[in-house]
Amino acid sequence: MVVSFIGALKLFKVLGSSFLLVGGVLYLTAGQSIIDIPRMLTSNLSLLTLLAMLPWMNSVVKSGRFDCYLNELMNVNVADLGKLYTRSSITTLTLAAFLNLSAVSISQDVLKRNLGSLSKSIRNSFINRTTLRGYSLALVWSPLEMLVAVSIFTTGANYVALLPWLLFIAVITFLVDSLSCHLIFKKYSYDNNQVNKSHDVNMNKLMKKVLHLIVSLILFLALVILFGNLLNLDFILTVTMLIFPFAFIWALLMRRGRSFWSIGWKTWKMKMNKMQNFVVLFITLSFFATTLNGTTFLKVIQQPVLFFADFPLMIFFLIQLLFIFLSLFGIHPIATIGILSGIIAPLLQLFNPISLAIVLITSSIATLTVGTYGLLVTLTALNTEQSPYRITFDNLLFAFIFSGIGSLVAYLLL
Repeated sequence: MVVSFIGALKLFKVLGSSFLLVGGVLYLTAGQSIIDIPRMLTSNLSLLTLLAMLPWMNSVVKSGRFDCYLNELMNVNVADLGKLYTRSSITTLTLAAFLNLSAVSISQDVLKRNLGSLSKSIRNSFINRTTLRGYSLALVWSPLEMLVAVSIFTTGANYVALLPWLLFIAVITFLVDSLSCHLIFKKYSYDNNQVNKSHDVNMNKLMKKVLHLIVSLILFLALVILFGNLLNLDFILTVTMLIFPFAFIWALLMRRGRSFWSIGWKTWKMKMNKMQNFVVLFITLSFFATTLNGTTFLKVIQQPVLFFADFPLMIFFLIQLLFIFLSLFGIHPIATIGILSGIIAPLLQLFNPISLAIVLITSSIATLTVGTYGLLVTLTALNTEQSPYRITFDNLLFAFIFSGIGSLVAYLLL
């Protein structure tokens, strides 16, 4: 952290210093042992390790020219940004179901290149919305998403019973978002001279490549599940360990080994040399979040929720607001679930477990688009060279609508 602090951007130096200062005060007031400090600093290291390995998955996708086919898929028969928005959301959603965070980087790279002629404010606003929202809608129903797994574990709900409702919420939210943003962006014409027109695109070849990508990524997820269960490893660690060998073997089977090494080595060096911001952010954030969990401040948060226990819809909305509010200050949604765990048990005796699971899942996933210090927002801020607060502002209304739809569906299922 000390070494990375020197090369970090000013914004991350300020954030890191703030987290250390507040975390230090909380540490002193809570009377925690000095022996616990290393554990407090290292709870987010698995995320940093995953970030260090992601460039290799991006590289095999680029060496197989899948990003080029993604570019074609986004732009066929697109005349304005309104139509491009829906196409980009679908593409990001589809890829995110398999590539996870890598899909966001790939989609953002393609959009940055194709929207280079537009003003920076319009381009960034478009990217902030379509990529982050598409990504979140892919995770809300995924059994491999950590937030989904934690919510199901906490409530004891059955995933098979949850899945139809989660898909329903994802579809409704997608339609609402696509319609509203289509109306916002349709006034901006889109003319990319580098994109082939529809009659020049070989649709058979394009669909074969898309199928190839889907099959390969389904295989990757199957291996993640297999090795995770056999070795009893958590999801993040399993993905981190499998990324490089899977990407390397995939490149060899495509006969793209040389381009994979060429692209991968350059990309990995470039990304690793920009890890200072992430190192400072996640280590200091780990210290802050861990010390916060050891204070009586948690009881202050729990009291308003318990006060409205006789009003289900009100308590669902309070949980939703709590997730979003805490995410703005760097509290990870899993930590928020931990905060709420003390009141979940009595609520399970009153409410349908499926309803509570839906509220926890939609509220936690919605924070991914607005968590100012979260991984997704921070990565987007670095990719697009803008303030993370701008990204939060662009997606705040969506987060309320997304989790609000989840709360309404949960209420109807009581």
